[in-house]
Amino acid sequence: MKILFAVLLNAALLAVLLPWLRRQWRWAGSGRWQLVFGAGLALRVGLGLIRCWHLQGDARFMSFVGHTVARRIWRHPDRTWDILTRAVTVFPKDKAAYDFVFQNTSNTWILMKILGVLNLASLQSDWINALYLSLFVFVGCWQLVRVFAEAFPDAPAGAAAVGFLFWPTTCFWATGISKESVLLGSGAWLTAKVVAYCYAPPAANAQPWGPHVRWWLGALGLALMHFSMRYFFAVPLLGVLAGVALGRWLELYTPVRGRWGQALAMALVLGTGAWLAPQLSVAFSINKFTNQVITVYTFELAHAIGRPHFEYADLRPTLESFAAHAPLAAVNVITRPWLGESWRPLYVAAALENTAVLALLAVAAWAAWRKKGGHLPFGLGLGLAVFCLILAILMGLTTPNLGSLNRYRCELLPFLLLLLLQNDYAARGLRWLKRNG
Repeated sequence: MKILFAVLLNAALLAVLLPWLRRQWRWAGSGRWQLVFGAGLALRVGLGLIRCWHLQGDARFMSFVGHTVARRIWRHPDRTWDILTRAVTVFPKDKAAYDFVFQNTSNTWILMKILGVLNLASLQSDWINALYLSLFVFVGCWQLVRVFAEAFPDAPAGAAAVGFLFWPTTCFWATGISKESVLLGSGAWLTAKVVAYCYAPPAANAQPWGPHVRWWLGALGLALMHFSMRYFFAVPLLGVLAGVALGRWLELYTPVRGRWGQALAMALVLGTGAWLAPQLSVAFSINKFTNQVITVYTFELAHAIGRPHFEYADLRPTLESFAAHAPLAAVNVITRPWLGESWRPLYVAAALENTAVLALLAVAAWAAWRKKGGHLPFGLGLGLAVFCLILAILMGLTTPNLGSLNRYRCELLPFLLLLLLQNDYAARGLRWLKRNG
């Protein structure tokens, strides 16, 4: 029965995946896009499988619990809904046995449930689970790369490809059995859907502003998945995408078409969301938010002893304190670790990446000063810049451990690189990847 069910699930997956792969290969044509598509897919899947060679830390624990969830589903199929929709904590009963107690939700437990479902198809193979998640994040990232190439033919098509498919931090951390795979895959895919909805030409988006049930269901599912994985990251992205959509609607259907209108739409959506969220749930109250930030910061700091990290000596759980530390927090996210701060391989690689990002930031600033910032629509560029800034501040305030910070940045860096590579100077280096190339 298990084998038959797994065969059916994998057959359904292939029935969806293989036609999609064929369509993307056909879209890529015979030029350089086929190389980008093939290399991006191979890199993401290859790294995902390599990281699965010897699971450690969170991945090992989540995989173990995912196997247990799958076994529970097979033992109690009538309780599948409860098992998959209610979070669980594992308590050791003795050295060999574990028991489940229902408890509040968290992103770790949600990924364990996802792994539990995947185990039904993979027959509890970690390798196949890593393959599934690697394919998911690649599909999400490729959707964004393709949408930007179609919607903005005057912008450098390679900017999204560099950030989402080939940047080292993104490729290494956001693949295989990890929360980052689901986080980046859902975030990139959701962004692609909204950008296509707002900007893609009719050929790529036949009903850009009409009712489309399939679109809404897909967007809602991706938004829920993204929120479940890390709501600190998801809330800014969802708010920014809503602001971009409103700004685009104003641009198309009202006299409000200038940059001030786009900025006003963004401020209106973010301001309304910041006011409305605490009214809907105490989980989004200011006190809850500030205390949660301090709790996460304290936890990460305690686990950073003896490792490269930074500290805020007078950080307090108030918005005033957060605002005072925000500039340094954002700078820390982009610049730490510095070259020479640690000679461990991962820290050296991160420091070299930071050097490259700072160089690209300097070029982008110079291009903006020379009014050569690129051809991305102002409303979209503003939204992505606001998202990157908010995310950098939140990560800088909550993650003083440079090892954890390097992993968490795999959601920020692709969007930041997408913006930094839009200018005319960067476009010269990416010109080889034109759609008709």
